[in-house]
Amino acid sequence: MSGADNSALLTDLYELTMAQAYFRDQRMGMATFSLFIRSYPPNRGYFVSAGLQDVLDFLRDLAFDAAALDYLAAQKLFSEDFLHYLSALRFTGSVWGIPEGRIFFQDEPIVEITAPIIEAQIVETFVINQIHLQSLIATKAARYVHAAGGRPLVDFALRRAHGTDAGMKVARASYLAGFVATSNVLAGSRYGIPIAGTMAHSFVASFEKEIDAFRAYVASFPNSSILLIDTYDTIAGAHNAVQIAKEMAIRGQKLIGVRIDSGDLAAQARAVRKVFDDANLTELKIIGSGGLDEFDLAQQLEANVPFDSYGIGTKMGMSADAPWSDMSYKLVEYERRPILKLSPGKASWPGKKQVFRFRDGEGKFARDAIGLRDEKLTGEFLLKEYMRDGQLSGRCPSLSECRSTFVADFAALPASVKAIRNPVRYPVEFSAELNNLREQTVKNI
Repeated sequence: MSGADNSALLTDLYELTMAQAYFRDQRMGMATFSLFIRSYPPNRGYFVSAGLQDVLDFLRDLAFDAAALDYLAAQKLFSEDFLHYLSALRFTGSVWGIPEGRIFFQDEPIVEITAPIIEAQIVETFVINQIHLQSLIATKAARYVHAAGGRPLVDFALRRAHGTDAGMKVARASYLAGFVATSNVLAGSRYGIPIAGTMAHSFVASFEKEIDAFRAYVASFPNSSILLIDTYDTIAGAHNAVQIAKEMAIRGQKLIGVRIDSGDLAAQARAVRKVFDDANLTELKIIGSGGLDEFDLAQQLEANVPFDSYGIGTKMGMSADAPWSDMSYKLVEYERRPILKLSPGKASWPGKKQVFRFRDGEGKFARDAIGLRDEKLTGEFLLKEYMRDGQLSGRCPSLSECRSTFVADFAALPASVKAIRNPVRYPVEFSAELNNLREQTVKNI
Protein backbone atom coordinates (compact mmCIF):
# COMPACT_ATOMS: atom_id res chain seq x y z
CA MET A 1 0.00 0.00 0.00
CA SER A 2 1.20 3.50 -0.77
CA GLY A 3 -0.18 5.56 2.10
CA ALA A 4 -1.28 8.10 -0.52
CA ASP A 5 -4.42 9.09 1.36
CA ASN A 6 -2.76 9.67 4.74
CA SER A 7 -2.38 13.42 5.35
CA ALA A 8 0.38 12.78 7.90
CA LEU A 9 2.66 12.23 4.88
CA LEU A 10 1.86 15.73 3.60
CA THR A 11 5.21 16.97 4.83
CA ASP A 12 8.72 17.55 3.54
CA LEU A 13 11.13 14.66 3.90
CA TYR A 14 13.49 16.60 6.11
CA GLU A 15 10.80 17.00 8.75
CA LEU A 16 10.79 13.21 9.13
CA THR A 17 14.56 12.77 8.93
CA MET A 18 14.98 15.44 11.63
CA ALA A 19 12.28 13.68 13.65
CA GLN A 20 14.24 10.42 13.56
CA ALA A 21 17.42 12.24 14.59
CA TYR A 22 15.53 13.85 17.50
CA PHE A 23 14.21 10.41 18.42
CA ARG A 24 17.64 8.75 18.25
CA ASP A 25 19.11 11.50 20.43
CA GLN A 26 16.13 11.23 22.83
CA ARG A 27 15.43 14.91 22.25
CA MET A 28 11.77 14.91 23.26
CA GLY A 29 11.43 18.20 25.14
CA MET A 30 8.73 20.82 24.67
CA ALA A 31 9.33 23.21 21.79
CA THR A 32 7.56 26.33 20.59
CA PHE A 33 7.53 27.28 16.92
CA SER A 34 6.28 30.66 15.71
CA LEU A 35 4.77 31.33 12.26
CA PHE A 36 5.15 34.86 10.87
CA ILE A 37 5.74 36.84 7.66
CA ARG A 38 9.05 38.67 7.42
CA SER A 39 8.16 41.34 4.86
CA TYR A 40 5.30 42.77 2.83
CA PRO A 41 4.83 41.90 -0.85
CA PRO A 42 4.56 44.90 -3.20
CA ASN A 43 1.77 47.37 -2.36
CA ARG A 44 0.76 45.43 0.74
CA GLY A 45 0.37 47.13 4.11
CA TYR A 46 -1.51 44.43 6.02
CA PHE A 47 -2.50 40.75 5.93
CA VAL A 48 -5.77 38.93 6.63
CA SER A 49 -5.59 35.82 8.79
CA ALA A 50 -7.05 32.69 7.16
CA GLY A 51 -6.45 28.94 7.15
CA LEU A 52 -6.32 28.28 10.89
CA GLN A 53 -9.37 25.98 10.82
CA ASP A 54 -7.61 23.59 8.43
CA VAL A 55 -4.53 23.55 10.64
CA LEU A 56 -6.61 22.70 13.73
CA ASP A 57 -8.44 19.92 11.87
CA PHE A 58 -5.13 18.47 10.70
CA LEU A 59 -3.55 18.52 14.16
CA ARG A 60 -6.64 17.00 15.76
CA ASP A 61 -6.59 14.06 13.33
CA LEU A 62 -2.80 13.62 12.94
CA ALA A 63 -1.90 9.92 12.76
CA PHE A 64 0.28 7.65 10.60
CA ASP A 65 -1.78 4.71 9.38
CA ALA A 66 -0.39 1.29 8.43
CA ALA A 67 -0.13 2.13 4.74
CA ALA A 68 1.83 5.31 5.49
CA LEU A 69 4.22 3.42 7.75
CA ASP A 70 4.69 0.71 5.10
CA TYR A 71 5.54 3.39 2.57
CA LEU A 72 8.10 4.98 4.89
CA ALA A 73 9.63 1.58 5.66
CA ALA A 74 10.03 0.93 1.94
CA GLN A 75 12.20 4.04 1.59
CA LYS A 76 14.97 2.31 3.61
CA LEU A 77 15.62 5.55 5.52
CA PHE A 78 13.92 5.00 8.84
CA SER A 79 14.62 2.60 11.68
CA GLU A 80 12.05 0.10 12.86
CA ASP A 81 11.88 1.59 16.36
CA PHE A 82 11.28 5.08 14.95
CA LEU A 83 8.47 3.81 12.72
CA HIS A 84 6.97 2.09 15.76
CA TYR A 85 7.13 5.45 17.55
CA LEU A 86 5.33 7.13 14.63
CA SER A 87 2.59 4.50 14.75
CA ALA A 88 1.43 5.87 18.10
CA LEU A 89 2.16 9.54 17.39
CA ARG A 90 -0.67 12.00 17.98
CA PHE A 91 -0.57 15.76 18.41
CA THR A 92 -0.55 16.48 22.15
CA GLY A 93 0.44 20.12 22.19
CA SER A 94 -1.13 23.57 22.28
CA VAL A 95 -1.95 26.08 19.55
CA TRP A 96 -2.27 29.84 19.91
CA GLY A 97 -3.33 31.77 16.83
CA ILE A 98 -4.71 35.00 15.45
CA PRO A 99 -8.40 34.32 14.71
CA GLU A 100 -9.37 33.99 11.07
CA GLY A 101 -10.59 37.26 9.61
CA ARG A 102 -8.40 39.45 11.79
CA ILE A 103 -5.92 41.91 10.30
CA PHE A 104 -2.27 41.32 11.18
CA PHE A 105 1.07 42.77 10.15
CA GLN A 106 4.69 41.98 9.33
CA ASP A 107 6.66 40.08 12.03
CA GLU A 108 3.55 39.32 14.08
CA PRO A 109 3.15 35.65 15.03
CA ILE A 110 0.09 34.27 13.24
CA VAL A 111 0.28 30.87 14.91
CA GLU A 112 2.44 29.50 17.74
CA ILE A 113 2.60 25.77 18.33
CA THR A 114 3.99 24.27 21.54
CA ALA A 115 4.46 20.50 21.67
CA PRO A 116 7.12 17.80 22.03
CA ILE A 117 9.64 18.83 19.42
CA ILE A 118 9.00 15.92 17.04
CA GLU A 119 5.26 16.72 16.92
CA ALA A 120 5.85 20.44 16.45
CA GLN A 121 8.51 19.83 13.78
CA ILE A 122 6.74 17.41 11.46
CA VAL A 123 3.62 19.60 11.14
CA GLU A 124 5.62 22.61 9.88
CA THR A 125 5.02 21.97 6.18
CA PHE A 126 1.25 21.62 6.48
CA VAL A 127 0.92 24.67 8.73
CA ILE A 128 2.83 26.92 6.32
CA ASN A 129 1.03 25.45 3.30
CA GLN A 130 -2.44 26.20 4.64
CA ILE A 131 -1.88 29.55 6.33
CA HIS A 132 0.29 30.90 3.51
CA LEU A 133 -2.16 30.30 0.68
CA GLN A 134 -5.31 31.27 2.50
CA SER A 135 -3.93 34.42 4.14
CA LEU A 136 -2.41 35.48 0.82
CA ILE A 137 -5.74 35.04 -0.98
CA ALA A 138 -7.79 36.63 1.82
CA THR A 139 -5.48 39.65 1.70
CA LYS A 140 -5.78 39.90 -2.09
CA ALA A 141 -9.57 39.56 -1.86
CA ALA A 142 -9.71 42.30 0.77
CA ARG A 143 -7.89 44.60 -1.63
CA TYR A 144 -10.54 43.91 -4.27
CA VAL A 145 -13.32 44.59 -1.78
CA HIS A 146 -11.72 47.91 -0.84
CA ALA A 147 -11.18 48.88 -4.49
CA ALA A 148 -14.77 47.99 -5.45
CA GLY A 149 -16.18 50.63 -3.10
CA GLY A 150 -19.17 48.58 -2.00
CA ARG A 151 -19.96 46.87 -5.32
CA PRO A 152 -20.58 43.13 -4.76
CA LEU A 153 -17.88 40.67 -5.87
CA VAL A 154 -18.26 37.01 -6.84
CA ASP A 155 -15.40 34.50 -6.90
CA PHE A 156 -14.91 33.07 -10.42
CA ALA A 157 -11.40 31.69 -9.79
CA LEU A 158 -11.91 27.90 -9.67
CA ARG A 159 -11.13 27.04 -13.29
CA ARG A 160 -7.65 28.63 -13.17
CA ALA A 161 -6.79 27.95 -9.55
CA HIS A 162 -3.66 25.90 -8.95
CA GLY A 163 -5.49 22.63 -8.31
CA THR A 164 -8.76 21.64 -6.73
CA ASP A 165 -7.67 22.19 -3.13
CA ALA A 166 -6.51 25.71 -3.96
CA GLY A 167 -9.82 26.38 -5.72
CA MET A 168 -11.73 25.38 -2.60
CA LYS A 169 -9.56 27.47 -0.30
CA VAL A 170 -9.78 30.50 -2.63
CA ALA A 171 -13.57 30.37 -2.44
CA ARG A 172 -13.48 30.19 1.35
CA ALA A 173 -10.80 32.86 1.83
CA SER A 174 -12.39 35.33 -0.58
CA TYR A 175 -15.78 34.96 1.09
CA LEU A 176 -14.16 35.46 4.49
CA ALA A 177 -12.65 38.70 3.15
CA GLY A 178 -15.90 40.19 1.85
CA PHE A 179 -16.84 38.55 -1.45
CA VAL A 180 -20.57 37.82 -1.55
CA ALA A 181 -20.65 34.51 -3.44
CA THR A 182 -18.68 31.93 -5.43
CA SER A 183 -19.21 30.09 -8.70
CA ASN A 184 -17.64 27.00 -7.03
CA VAL A 185 -20.58 24.72 -6.29
CA LEU A 186 -18.63 22.31 -4.07
CA ALA A 187 -17.31 25.20 -2.00
CA GLY A 188 -20.86 26.46 -1.65
CA SER A 189 -21.95 23.07 -0.37
CA ARG A 190 -18.99 22.50 1.95
CA TYR A 191 -18.64 25.98 3.43
CA GLY A 192 -22.17 27.37 3.18
CA ILE A 193 -21.16 30.11 0.75
CA PRO A 194 -23.86 31.51 -1.59
CA ILE A 195 -23.33 30.35 -5.18
CA ALA A 196 -23.76 32.50 -8.28
CA GLY A 197 -23.15 32.31 -12.01
CA THR A 198 -24.36 33.32 -15.45
CA MET A 199 -23.65 31.54 -18.76
CA ALA A 200 -20.69 30.94 -21.07
CA HIS A 201 -20.07 32.04 -24.65
CA SER A 202 -20.40 28.41 -25.71
CA PHE A 203 -24.08 28.40 -24.75
CA VAL A 204 -24.76 31.45 -26.90
CA ALA A 205 -22.68 30.15 -29.80
CA SER A 206 -24.52 26.80 -29.82
CA PHE A 207 -27.63 28.60 -31.14
CA GLU A 208 -27.88 30.06 -34.64
CA LYS A 209 -29.13 33.35 -33.22
CA GLU A 210 -28.04 35.05 -30.01
CA ILE A 211 -31.57 36.03 -29.06
CA ASP A 212 -32.70 32.40 -29.32
CA ALA A 213 -29.97 31.44 -26.83
CA PHE A 214 -31.23 34.14 -24.49
CA ARG A 215 -34.83 32.95 -24.84
CA ALA A 216 -33.85 29.36 -24.08
CA TYR A 217 -31.89 30.37 -21.00
CA VAL A 218 -34.56 32.57 -19.43
CA ALA A 219 -37.12 29.84 -20.07
CA SER A 220 -35.15 27.67 -17.63
CA PHE A 221 -34.38 30.47 -15.16
CA PRO A 222 -37.28 32.96 -15.31
CA ASN A 223 -36.37 34.64 -12.02
CA SER A 224 -32.57 34.58 -11.92
CA SER A 225 -31.19 35.09 -15.43
CA ILE A 226 -28.08 37.13 -16.23
CA LEU A 227 -27.23 37.17 -19.95
CA LEU A 228 -23.70 37.22 -21.39
CA ILE A 229 -23.91 39.81 -24.16
CA ASP A 230 -20.39 40.10 -25.64
CA THR A 231 -20.17 36.89 -27.71
CA TYR A 232 -20.50 38.80 -31.00
CA ASP A 233 -21.31 42.49 -30.59
CA THR A 234 -21.90 43.86 -27.12
CA ILE A 235 -24.27 46.67 -28.09
CA ALA A 236 -26.32 44.35 -30.29
CA GLY A 237 -26.35 41.94 -27.35
CA ALA A 238 -27.65 44.72 -25.12
CA HIS A 239 -30.52 45.41 -27.53
CA ASN A 240 -31.34 41.69 -27.56
CA ALA A 241 -31.34 41.75 -23.76
CA VAL A 242 -33.83 44.64 -23.85
CA GLN A 243 -36.10 42.56 -26.09
CA ILE A 244 -35.83 39.59 -23.71
CA ALA A 245 -36.56 41.80 -20.69
CA LYS A 246 -39.73 43.14 -22.33
CA GLU A 247 -40.90 39.64 -23.27
CA MET A 248 -40.31 38.48 -19.70
CA ALA A 249 -42.19 41.45 -18.27
CA ILE A 250 -45.28 40.45 -20.26
CA ARG A 251 -45.09 37.05 -18.53
CA GLY A 252 -44.67 38.63 -15.10
CA GLN A 253 -40.98 37.72 -14.98
CA LYS A 254 -37.88 39.87 -14.55
CA LEU A 255 -34.44 39.80 -16.15
CA ILE A 256 -31.76 40.42 -13.51
CA GLY A 257 -29.05 41.82 -15.76
CA VAL A 258 -26.20 41.20 -18.20
CA ARG A 259 -22.49 40.41 -18.04
CA ILE A 260 -19.68 41.90 -20.15
CA ASP A 261 -16.47 39.85 -20.22
CA SER A 262 -14.22 41.32 -22.92
CA GLY A 263 -13.12 44.41 -24.79
CA ASP A 264 -13.01 47.96 -23.44
CA LEU A 265 -15.11 47.24 -20.38
CA ALA A 266 -15.54 50.86 -19.31
CA ALA A 267 -16.69 52.08 -22.72
CA GLN A 268 -18.99 49.12 -23.22
CA ALA A 269 -20.55 49.46 -19.76
CA ARG A 270 -21.40 53.10 -20.45
CA ALA A 271 -22.87 52.26 -23.86
CA VAL A 272 -24.91 49.36 -22.47
CA ARG A 273 -26.17 51.47 -19.60
CA LYS A 274 -27.44 54.03 -22.09
CA VAL A 275 -29.23 51.34 -24.09
CA PHE A 276 -30.97 50.12 -20.95
CA ASP A 277 -31.82 53.58 -19.65
CA ASP A 278 -33.22 54.65 -23.02
CA ALA A 279 -35.48 51.59 -22.88
CA ASN A 280 -36.63 52.55 -19.34
CA LEU A 281 -34.88 49.48 -17.93
CA THR A 282 -32.86 51.33 -15.33
CA GLU A 283 -33.10 48.40 -12.92
CA LEU A 284 -31.14 46.02 -15.19
CA LYS A 285 -27.75 45.27 -13.64
CA ILE A 286 -24.43 45.23 -15.50
CA ILE A 287 -21.78 42.80 -14.26
CA GLY A 288 -18.14 43.11 -15.31
CA SER A 289 -15.60 40.28 -15.58
CA GLY A 290 -12.56 39.28 -17.59
CA GLY A 291 -9.11 39.32 -15.97
CA LEU A 292 -9.76 42.23 -13.63
CA ASP A 293 -7.47 43.17 -10.77
CA GLU A 294 -8.01 45.56 -7.89
CA PHE A 295 -6.29 48.39 -9.75
CA ASP A 296 -8.86 48.06 -12.55
CA LEU A 297 -11.72 48.19 -10.06
CA ALA A 298 -10.30 51.26 -8.34
CA GLN A 299 -9.86 53.04 -11.67
CA GLN A 300 -13.41 52.20 -12.74
CA LEU A 301 -14.82 53.34 -9.39
CA GLU A 302 -13.01 56.68 -9.68
CA ALA A 303 -14.28 57.10 -13.26
CA ASN A 304 -17.89 56.21 -12.30
CA VAL A 305 -18.03 53.30 -14.75
CA PRO A 306 -21.57 51.92 -14.37
CA PHE A 307 -20.83 48.35 -13.35
CA ASP A 308 -23.10 47.15 -10.55
CA SER A 309 -20.94 44.17 -9.55
CA TYR A 310 -18.02 42.05 -10.72
CA GLY A 311 -17.01 38.45 -11.28
CA ILE A 312 -13.39 38.11 -10.15
CA GLY A 313 -11.27 35.15 -11.22
CA THR A 314 -7.69 34.48 -12.22
CA LYS A 315 -5.79 37.41 -10.72
CA MET A 316 -7.49 37.05 -7.35
CA GLY A 317 -7.34 33.25 -7.29
CA MET A 318 -3.57 33.16 -7.55
CA SER A 319 -2.81 36.57 -6.03
CA ALA A 320 -1.26 37.38 -9.39
CA ASP A 321 0.79 40.44 -8.46
CA ALA A 322 2.08 38.88 -5.22
CA PRO A 323 1.79 35.07 -5.44
CA TRP A 324 3.98 34.37 -2.42
CA SER A 325 5.03 35.86 0.90
CA ASP A 326 8.13 35.35 3.03
CA MET A 327 6.35 33.22 5.63
CA SER A 328 8.49 31.34 8.12
CA TYR A 329 8.01 28.81 10.94
CA LYS A 330 10.85 29.15 13.44
CA LEU A 331 11.83 27.50 16.70
CA VAL A 332 11.65 30.18 19.42
CA GLU A 333 11.86 28.10 22.60
CA TYR A 334 13.08 24.63 23.59
CA GLU A 335 12.72 23.28 27.11
CA ARG A 336 12.10 26.84 28.33
CA ARG A 337 15.35 28.04 26.72
CA PRO A 338 14.73 31.04 24.43
CA ILE A 339 15.97 30.49 20.89
CA LEU A 340 16.49 32.81 17.95
CA LYS A 341 18.07 32.89 14.52
CA LEU A 342 20.63 35.54 13.56
CA SER A 343 21.04 34.79 9.84
CA PRO A 344 21.27 38.06 7.84
CA GLY A 345 17.81 38.99 6.56
CA LYS A 346 16.25 36.05 8.40
CA ALA A 347 16.67 36.93 12.06
CA SER A 348 13.93 35.86 14.47
CA TRP A 349 12.74 36.78 17.97
CA PRO A 350 12.84 34.37 20.92
CA GLY A 351 10.13 33.18 23.27
CA LYS A 352 6.38 32.57 23.29
CA LYS A 353 4.66 35.75 22.18
CA GLN A 354 1.49 37.79 22.24
CA VAL A 355 0.40 40.63 19.96
CA PHE A 356 -1.14 43.63 21.69
CA ARG A 357 -3.30 46.04 19.67
CA PHE A 358 -3.97 49.64 20.64
CA ARG A 359 -6.72 51.84 19.19
CA ASP A 360 -7.28 55.57 19.03
CA GLY A 361 -10.23 57.45 20.50
CA GLU A 362 -12.38 56.61 17.45
CA GLY A 363 -11.71 52.88 17.64
CA LYS A 364 -9.28 52.86 14.71
CA PHE A 365 -6.10 50.77 14.88
CA ALA A 366 -3.29 52.98 16.19
CA ARG A 367 -0.33 50.62 16.74
CA ASP A 368 0.58 47.05 17.65
CA ALA A 369 3.19 45.71 20.05
CA ILE A 370 4.74 42.25 19.89
CA GLY A 371 5.57 41.10 23.39
CA LEU A 372 6.02 38.00 25.49
CA ARG A 373 3.03 35.75 26.09
CA ASP A 374 2.80 36.56 29.82
CA GLU A 375 3.39 40.32 29.56
CA LYS A 376 0.79 42.59 31.14
CA LEU A 377 0.40 45.21 28.45
CA THR A 378 -2.94 47.01 28.26
CA GLY A 379 -3.76 46.46 24.59
CA GLU A 380 -6.17 43.96 23.06
CA PHE A 381 -4.72 40.40 22.90
CA LEU A 382 -4.74 39.08 19.30
CA LEU A 383 -3.45 35.54 19.85
CA LYS A 384 -6.06 33.19 21.32
CA GLU A 385 -5.63 29.64 22.61
CA TYR A 386 -7.26 27.11 20.26
CA MET A 387 -5.78 23.79 21.40
CA ARG A 388 -4.48 22.49 24.71
CA ASP A 389 -3.04 19.01 25.28
CA GLY A 390 -4.00 18.10 21.73
CA GLN A 391 -7.67 18.93 22.22
CA LEU A 392 -9.64 21.90 20.96
CA SER A 393 -9.98 24.46 23.75
CA GLY A 394 -13.44 25.57 22.69
CA ARG A 395 -15.75 26.13 19.76
CA CYS A 396 -14.08 27.46 16.62
CA PRO A 397 -15.85 30.41 14.95
CA SER A 398 -17.98 29.65 11.90
CA LEU A 399 -17.02 31.05 8.51
CA SER A 400 -19.77 33.67 8.78
CA GLU A 401 -18.39 34.73 12.18
CA CYS A 402 -14.88 34.98 10.72
CA ARG A 403 -16.32 37.10 7.91
CA SER A 404 -17.93 39.42 10.46
CA THR A 405 -14.61 39.64 12.29
CA PHE A 406 -12.94 40.74 9.06
CA VAL A 407 -15.59 43.38 8.36
CA ALA A 408 -15.08 44.89 11.82
CA ASP A 409 -11.29 44.82 11.62
CA PHE A 410 -11.19 46.23 8.10
CA ALA A 411 -13.45 49.10 9.09
CA ALA A 412 -11.02 49.93 11.92
CA LEU A 413 -7.93 49.81 9.67
CA PRO A 414 -6.79 53.33 8.68
CA ALA A 415 -7.48 54.13 5.03
CA SER A 416 -3.84 55.02 4.45
CA VAL A 417 -2.79 51.50 5.47
CA LYS A 418 -5.30 49.70 3.25
CA ALA A 419 -4.51 51.82 0.16
CA ILE A 420 -3.97 49.53 -2.81
CA ARG A 421 -0.90 51.49 -3.93
CA ASN A 422 1.95 52.59 -1.68
CA PRO A 423 0.19 52.02 1.65
CA VAL A 424 1.48 53.73 4.78
CA ARG A 425 3.42 51.36 7.05
CA TYR A 426 1.38 50.51 10.14
CA PRO A 427 3.43 50.90 13.35
CA VAL A 428 4.43 47.59 14.95
CA GLU A 429 6.92 47.70 17.81
CA PHE A 430 8.63 45.12 20.01
CA SER A 431 8.08 45.41 23.75
CA ALA A 432 10.87 46.28 26.16
CA GLU A 433 10.70 42.82 27.76
CA LEU A 434 10.98 41.09 24.38
CA ASN A 435 13.90 43.32 23.42
CA ASN A 436 15.61 42.49 26.70
CA LEU A 437 15.08 38.76 26.17
CA ARG A 438 16.50 39.01 22.68
CA GLU A 439 19.59 40.88 23.87
CA GLN A 440 20.22 38.32 26.61
CA THR A 441 19.71 35.41 24.20
CA VAL A 442 22.22 36.92 21.75
CA LYS A 443 24.75 37.29 24.60
CA ASN A 444 24.23 33.66 25.60
CA ILE A 445 24.81 32.52 22.02
